[in-house]
Amino acid sequence: MSITKIRHGKKKETIVIDNKIPFIQGILEPYADIRYLSPQEITPDAVHDADMLIIRTRTRCNADLLEGSRCRFIGTATIGFDHIDTEYCRRHAIEWVNAPGCNAASVAQYITASLLRHAEKQAIDLRTKCIGIVGVGHVGRQVEIHCRRLGMQVLLNRPPRAEKEGKGEFVSLEEIADRCDYISFHTPLIKEGSYATYHLADQVFFDRLQRCPVILNAARGGVVDEQALLEAYRNHIVSDMIIDCWENEPDVSTELLQKTFIGTPHIAGYSADGKANATRAMITAVTDRLQIKIDLSTIQPPQPENPIIALPGTEQDFSQAVWTTYDPIKDSLALKKAPETFEQLRSCYPLRREFCAYALQPDSEARKFEAWGFAS
Repeated sequence: MSITKIRHGKKKETIVIDNKIPFIQGILEPYADIRYLSPQEITPDAVHDADMLIIRTRTRCNADLLEGSRCRFIGTATIGFDHIDTEYCRRHAIEWVNAPGCNAASVAQYITASLLRHAEKQAIDLRTKCIGIVGVGHVGRQVEIHCRRLGMQVLLNRPPRAEKEGKGEFVSLEEIADRCDYISFHTPLIKEGSYATYHLADQVFFDRLQRCPVILNAARGGVVDEQALLEAYRNHIVSDMIIDCWENEPDVSTELLQKTFIGTPHIAGYSADGKANATRAMITAVTDRLQIKIDLSTIQPPQPENPIIALPGTEQDFSQAVWTTYDPIKDSLALKKAPETFEQLRSCYPLRREFCAYALQPDSEARKFEAWGFAS
């Protein structure tokens, strides 16, 4: 690592870092006093004399944790930030940052692989189906791109932008309920205000559904009312469920889990690429605060064991290529077999690589899928 600017004559700041954040160890040590702790070890006593925290969603940053500490900066290596009490931070002059879009491609990979598995199970052509994407930020936009490449009709719902910019490309949640065969949620979890998303998919929403759709949730557990979802499934209002994010994690509803087509332990965004993006974002935020510069080019995820995917030249070429990079069925089977291991499965997850880490061969077949970002 190279420094282009560093402050002299000042005591090193203390940074507590979640020890499950990959690719970060050894980078900040020359410039700060670093303590790596598990989420369970990030307690009020542990952070009392910390100047900065680098965390994930498992650490709730609120008055219980922060009161009386000298912490003035929190970085969360995640897109979501509902685990941070932002109002408390505002009142106590604590700066916080997240990593917007860091794992957007990873979640889109998860959704694509899941849609293809569901189409295989039902023997349907996704080009005849309509998907509604609720929440069109970094992740939702990437999911939209993938679904359009699959040939699906796509409807988008994002009320804040629709109100600000005019209806334009967006439709109402009611229209999505009326018209869609798949409905995929990609909103942040917001519990109050004009654009609250807590239980956005509630009994009223499910009662409105017209096409017995598949519900996908790779956003936050609280966005979907799980009891209402179960009732809709029992009453054949919802045909199938693909769930990665759950209420009451890690103590997920085993009844809901066992009824899902795919149920996974909140790992849709767990690609090595996404984690590397988040780590770069955190280091950049810290070094900006410390007024130093660090070369981030060495933060690279490892290459896959088998980076070449051979295409046999069949109708299943694309599906098989996607499932070679990631197959959600494996993660679903593992969780359904042992729901009590949710946290262990998530914490010890073997980070996968995204499409860009794989090359397709032969070239004559690979050219058909150039738009998907596979390596050339």
